[in-house]
Amino acid sequence: MLKREIEDGDVTLADPAFRADVLRGLATRPRAIPARWFYDRRGSELFEAITDLPEYYPTRTETAILREVTPQVAALAGEGRAVVEFGSGSSTKTPILLSAVAPAAYVPIDISGDFLRESSAGLASAFPGLPVLPVEADFLHPIALPAQVAGLPKLGFFPGSTIGNMIPHASVDLLRAMKQSLGEGAMLLIGMDRVKDEDTLVAAYDDAAGVTAGFNLNLLERINRELGATIPIDRFRHRALWNDDRARIEMHLEAQDDLDFTVEGRPFAIRAGETIHTENSHKYGPRDARILLRSGGWTPIAEWTDPAGLFAVILAEAQPMRLAP
Repeated sequence: MLKREIEDGDVTLADPAFRADVLRGLATRPRAIPARWFYDRRGSELFEAITDLPEYYPTRTETAILREVTPQVAALAGEGRAVVEFGSGSSTKTPILLSAVAPAAYVPIDISGDFLRESSAGLASAFPGLPVLPVEADFLHPIALPAQVAGLPKLGFFPGSTIGNMIPHASVDLLRAMKQSLGEGAMLLIGMDRVKDEDTLVAAYDDAAGVTAGFNLNLLERINRELGATIPIDRFRHRALWNDDRARIEMHLEAQDDLDFTVEGRPFAIRAGETIHTENSHKYGPRDARILLRSGGWTPIAEWTDPAGLFAVILAEAQPMRLAP
């Protein structure tokens, strides 16, 4: 039976996939819980706060690139496409693209339903006459898009370097799922963070104000709330480190003491210094990014970056299946 949560008079059911991932992740070694479970309502709000931090360069850098290059994107993509945004969140960058490309419809996809509906309502108000068709779903798998956009050419939008949160083979699977969801003739506008110096990278994921720490620890809050867990949250600390061999930032929750707790009555123990691995953020050089896209069935046709080369925005098109170069 699913765990019931009662808060402020509302009764909800814990997501069975969340429950399965948490129980499996705490039982395996090394411990790890998928980053997608950060994004309950509070987690989504905290992430939006992270994007405004002085240390967090990706959002402001990518936004500046988009403001400059979306007219070129529009010229390459043409008018009348349905813009499909994967992991739309608060859709703060979306108006830049929508204003430039004259879309026939906008389809935001996100796993956080409340956040999705609020941001969709705001965009519908900002773009009267544009069909805004939100889809609450996990975009890691192929998605059936609304019937209203059937037959329209698609422009996928995947900003924020979210592709970096997945290990490479999962990133390729995701790109293939996106291609299947968007169909033949589709294009994809994607943001990818670049490899850079370690100090800049670590600071972006371990800010002085502790907002990212709160975002990471909120995962434990969610486990306690939704799965009836007894995790002593104040005995964990946020850690961010650069793994040069894998070209990624890793986020962990590190136990400060030997701890025992339960999740839905199941006992778990973690020793001081052990961690729960919660997120990766892979960084890609220009050649790496192109290889990744081609592996997922997308051919890069244009690429833009900022003057310092911190971040890249790439436009790619769906590539027909072929057996040889």
